[in-house]
Amino acid sequence: MEGEKYRLYGTADLEPVIESMARSVYSQIDHQRPVWLVGVIRRGAPLADMILGRLRELGPSLTINRLDLKVKRYSDDLRLLHPDTDLQAPELVDGALKGQQVIVVDDVLYQGHSLARVLDFLRAADADPIRTAVLVDRRVARLPIKADIAGLVLQLAPGDVVECRVPPFESVFEIDLFRPKPA
Repeated sequence: MEGEKYRLYGTADLEPVIESMARSVYSQIDHQRPVWLVGVIRRGAPLADMILGRLRELGPSLTINRLDLKVKRYSDDLRLLHPDTDLQAPELVDGALKGQQVIVVDDVLYQGHSLARVLDFLRAADADPIRTAVLVDRRVARLPIKADIAGLVLQLAPGDVVECRVPPFESVFEIDLFRPKPA
């Protein structure tokens, strides 16, 4: 697809964003209870790891569990939207999240379909409370979904694409804007 690409944020710009997100998570959790950081695979998982590292610095005595949740199809792509989006967390033992505080970490909140499915999955597992943390909130969610913690808020044209590059999937941590060429 043809278009223009712009670098919005480089690694040096994003390090303080992750630090701020971790501080926000730290301020919103009950320090007397275990917390689960749930990374949405793909890029939400390494972002959750980055936040985890900083949380361990902020609260060395916190009990923090890490879990990755695989969304088999990304529901925000309406060409792929179907009611049977598969969510998997193979290492999750039944009942493990019952009454547990959970922070879901993902890269971009766009229309909200994927995050809605993740929240439904976690509610069915009786997690409570459930909060969301995203690196980028586009503030155009079609569903009543919001990020409790947003590293960045980018209000862009509807056709623009936010491309998060997150190691280890890419070599550098950065955010680009791709603006497709008009048809």
